[in-house]
Amino acid sequence: MRVPHPRSGASLLLAATLAAALAAYGLGPGAAPAAAATVPVGAGSYSDTRPAGTSGPTTNTGTPVTPKVTAAAHGKPVPTNDWWSSLAFQRYGDNPWSTPMYGHPLTYQATAGGLDIGYPTSPAIVGDGRQYEFAHKRDLTVGLAGLNAPDTRADAWSDWTVTPYWSDGTRTLRTTIGHGSPFVYAQGTGGNAQVTTAGTPAVFADQGNVLGVTVAGHHYALFAPTGSDWTVSGTTISAGLGGRNYFSVAVLPSTDALATYRKYAFSFVTGSRVDWSATGGTVRATYTLTTEAKEGTERGTLQALYRHQWLHTTDALTPYTYVSPRGTMKVREATAFTTVQKAAPVLPALPRTDAVDTARLRGHLNEVVNSADPLNGAVDTYWTGKALGRLAQLVPVADQIGETATRDRLLALLKGRLQDWFTAGGANEFAYDQNWRTLIGYPASYGSDTELNDHHFHYGYYVLAAAIVAQYDPGWAADSAWGGMVKTLIRDTANPSRTDGAFPFLRGFDVYAGHSWASGHQGFAAGNNQESSSESTNLSAALVLWGSATGDTTLRDLGSYLLATEGEAVAQYWFDADQQVFPGSFAHDTVGMVWGSGAAYATWWTANPEEIHGINVLPMTGGSLQLAARKDAVRRNIAEMERENGGPAVEWRDILWEFQSLADPATARAKWDAGNAAYTPEAGESKAHTYHWITTLDALGAPDPSVTGDLPTSAVFTKNGVRTYAAHNHGATARTVTFSDGKTLTVPAWSTATGTGTGGTDPDPDPDPDPQPSTGNTFRPRSGGTLSTATDGTAGSDTIPSAGGTNHDGTPYRPLVYEARGVNGTLRAGGSTAFRLPVDAGTAVGLGQQVRVSYDLTGDGTFERIETYHYFATDPVTGWEEYNQNRGLQAATGTLGNLTGGTVRLEVWSAIGNADSRLRTGAADSVLVIPYD
Repeated sequence: MRVPHPRSGASLLLAATLAAALAAYGLGPGAAPAAAATVPVGAGSYSDTRPAGTSGPTTNTGTPVTPKVTAAAHGKPVPTNDWWSSLAFQRYGDNPWSTPMYGHPLTYQATAGGLDIGYPTSPAIVGDGRQYEFAHKRDLTVGLAGLNAPDTRADAWSDWTVTPYWSDGTRTLRTTIGHGSPFVYAQGTGGNAQVTTAGTPAVFADQGNVLGVTVAGHHYALFAPTGSDWTVSGTTISAGLGGRNYFSVAVLPSTDALATYRKYAFSFVTGSRVDWSATGGTVRATYTLTTEAKEGTERGTLQALYRHQWLHTTDALTPYTYVSPRGTMKVREATAFTTVQKAAPVLPALPRTDAVDTARLRGHLNEVVNSADPLNGAVDTYWTGKALGRLAQLVPVADQIGETATRDRLLALLKGRLQDWFTAGGANEFAYDQNWRTLIGYPASYGSDTELNDHHFHYGYYVLAAAIVAQYDPGWAADSAWGGMVKTLIRDTANPSRTDGAFPFLRGFDVYAGHSWASGHQGFAAGNNQESSSESTNLSAALVLWGSATGDTTLRDLGSYLLATEGEAVAQYWFDADQQVFPGSFAHDTVGMVWGSGAAYATWWTANPEEIHGINVLPMTGGSLQLAARKDAVRRNIAEMERENGGPAVEWRDILWEFQSLADPATARAKWDAGNAAYTPEAGESKAHTYHWITTLDALGAPDPSVTGDLPTSAVFTKNGVRTYAAHNHGATARTVTFSDGKTLTVPAWSTATGTGTGGTDPDPDPDPDPQPSTGNTFRPRSGGTLSTATDGTAGSDTIPSAGGTNHDGTPYRPLVYEARGVNGTLRAGGSTAFRLPVDAGTAVGLGQQVRVSYDLTGDGTFERIETYHYFATDPVTGWEEYNQNRGLQAATGTLGNLTGGTVRLEVWSAIGNADSRLRTGAADSVLVIPYD
């Protein structure tokens, strides 16, 4: 939550539509500080007491607050900025329990009588169509008979689960809840288990200690200890616990799932943990739940995966699904799952090209370094960060054209201001809050002190600037010099340690939701929120650069994990890249902010479309290249901005030109050429950087993030079918970078290198791994409806009929059908279907093509295996786009076996859209590869 560009007279756009969610900022005086002591860290220092006249965390009326936790949790770093933080951070004096918390698929709110739970499945479109929300609405309250607790406290927590605690002196209740969990696990003393419903429940199953009820159209299962019996009396359901202290409640995807869910009713989740690695251009993450068997020996469980997770896992999923504000969640029957993603590209700056006019760039650089105040009058943490980021981006640019004096002046400015902030006792300093285990910069801004908002936004700029300094002056970045303070800021915002007693684990980043949260207290009816996702990923990219420059592979790989994960979450939940998340009734292609309950086409400070769109792309740096992975989403984003704006961008034209260049560099260059004569750069931008960025991409082509290098600081660009490979080597010896298409690039020490690469066997500029051809298992669709293994076909195309404006996702509609009959083959162990199918929608918007591959193992007319893949959303630009198996399986039935005179069928149809499209046939780049020898 942040107001990054306030204007006089501006009002909060969401005030009318989120009246129940938003509270006014009450920045009243805090308690008087004690005498300050300075804590040395290398050459720098911070204070252990905030400056006089400033405030730490408070309620909305300015009353100081401390963490609301139990004795068992006292002294542990509290994870502020989380989906459940209102349990521990009491923002409102009259609410000592919690505000609504969005775990998905369930929603929760702590009350005096226990835990209210809901399962919102129907979105509301509010705020003149600018916001969609699946708002929390109570279906049930899980509690104990007679429970009336004066507050609720956080008793325990792990990576994405939390245990709230209630006590009224006679009764105690603990519940464990978490992202993706369909269960609420309860432990109580002093009273019978009690579930009260919002309306009269309809019982669909009564099995003694297992009860199935439907409330408000949602199905729940209640599980009491074996030997107990649930009693229903109106809206009150109760059961004696028979001397035991546990029971559970689950939301069911359907009534027929009861038997499956019953199996795991007493396998109580006790913790959650993510582990990650980043090697060879691939990021792997494993999400694991720990469990305890309250009855029997079952230790498994069920967990629902968000879209950004199930798109990147090959682990088996059940047919069960849930509705959520993030699209469909899919259920896995296990205690763990693993995601695999390509690492996001990161560079200190775009590489040098001859297209950049050195004299012109020098003039723009001089405008910055010779200005009266290169730091733009910045005073507080946020605006200082913006100023540091602006200058840091120019250091490598100046170095590229041999302007070493300008480079060194910029480095001196960065060092001076960083060292000023990194030294306690001056006008700018960082102070440690022992109660909240956090480092707060003063002067603070936008609630970074009173609400603990936005630390990752603010401090990410400091880490980025420090990483650039470290690239040119490693000694400055040593722990014994100024690197210790940089690491302290990192520990506050993105601490990879779970055992660090001074700071919580990954404060702002929600590992299961896949992105960060901005509000420190989460005190809104709509849950937590994040507006500027790109300032969050700015910190992640800064970690890659800092870790690379200082040799800290732990922080480097953490940055790679955070950037790849949040990059996909942003694509899905902010930009709706696959057009599968936003409700159909929501008439926007992007949002400015994501809430626990949904998302809004809005910002905190303005309704200006330029800033609604721009706030999720700034700052545009060498860590922004991952945004180019979904070029169709970039184009939709820019098109919507211009529609809503009544024309091209004016106020933030530079930011939006740079964003557009990630998909259409030539178009962005034309806009720059036409409009750069007289404009005021956005506060974190400069004409020098914008000119260099747009000109470079126009020369190299748009970034191609799905070809990855085995060095985190590498990237690929493609123009007219030619790839350019780039990498920066922070090391003291030359190294060879190998890319996922087999190409290699040798990079000298302490340098950036570019080239077309050597070696490799992939001439196709398509970024995804190509199916490997062979004479027996590689088929080409040919006009006329055949699949042929012959390689002498003539390239052509077939028309894919329109979907007629209706949705045919998952169900073939007037499909193109291609078959190969009499196929013999031995199933290859571990193999899977692959395809590479060029499709083109021309200039038509909103089209999506879909593929189904079917296997009739014996040719008898029965297809034993049917695989349906997620549809591919084509862009409205004439030219072939590749649709391949990496879109992921949407559904699969049956199993594969050896082919004996079998039939292989390929179907292609329009899942959505109101226009015809084309499929390329008979060509070497249009193939289906089956997993057979």
